[in-house]
Amino acid sequence: MIGKLEGEWIILKDDEISLYEHGGYGRPEGETLKLAPEEALYLIGRNKIKVENYTFTSLLSLFCKNSAFLRKFLVYRDIRERGFVIQAGPHDFRVFKRGQKPGKGTSYYLIRVLSERDIVNFERIIQEAKSAHNMRKIFLLAVADDEEEITYYEIKINTPPDGGKPEINEKIKGTVYANTVLIKAEPDSVFESSLYGKRFDKEHRALSSVESLYLIKRGIIELESKNACEEFYRCALDSDHELKEKLAVYTDLRNLHNIPKTGYKFGHHFRVYSGGKMHSEVLVHALREGETMPMSVISRSVRLAHSVRKKMLFACVNKDSIQYIEFARMKL
Repeated sequence: MIGKLEGEWIILKDDEISLYEHGGYGRPEGETLKLAPEEALYLIGRNKIKVENYTFTSLLSLFCKNSAFLRKFLVYRDIRERGFVIQAGPHDFRVFKRGQKPGKGTSYYLIRVLSERDIVNFERIIQEAKSAHNMRKIFLLAVADDEEEITYYEIKINTPPDGGKPEINEKIKGTVYANTVLIKAEPDSVFESSLYGKRFDKEHRALSSVESLYLIKRGIIELESKNACEEFYRCALDSDHELKEKLAVYTDLRNLHNIPKTGYKFGHHFRVYSGGKMHSEVLVHALREGETMPMSVISRSVRLAHSVRKKMLFACVNKDSIQYIEFARMKL
């Protein structure tokens, strides 16, 4: 089978339509079969076709003028060799269930290809995850590392469920010490059972700035004056440039009746408890609107979360809402 290069496509005559009918390669167009660059290179490498005036290496060199091409080809080859039919777009690729192909099945995965050094734009990823969900597809990131290994991540819009822990309404006096507020609370108080703060001494609990500000806003904690509240917020903001996003996410999690506690030991903002469970099940990292993050950092976060049996959620804070997005490693 001999094809011709036309632009970015490899064109085969219509008598080669069997590649499409039996293997799901290319797309019929009139009396020809059009192969995407990844498809053509894969078939050349398997000695299924040839391209006039090109070898595998010369065609690879041509296509690699697009810096993203090589990793896309590596993903295409990996998916094919796992027994799936894969075609270009939407996103970068669509993948069919094993045993299914174009015309005789529907695509199951939508895949975006990245490298380990790429910067992830969360707003874009959220939109692509929503688009995949609306099309009833599973959205994956396929990340190629510097040694040409591929790691797959399932991306889901995943708001934490109601944690079942009712909020407290008991009012209490608070005293500010730097970025901490002390409240007088007995060991069996509702503040302890709701995991607010940490025991400071026999009579007091020490609350973090985020916990304190949340309870001040709800009218649960009363400081000596309105000025004291404003001054406490200013001092807390000066010492924590992520405070606004953290407070927004903390508030949302508490409104969902979950219990967020610091996630510092895991490298993130919060570990989250729900339903009276003894161990946290979720790590949450708050992000301001438009924030980006290297894929390598996300990879480390997901690996750590999985190693301690937790989900990894990133909470993207917008003006009117908070969008939670889950990254989870998966095997195809």
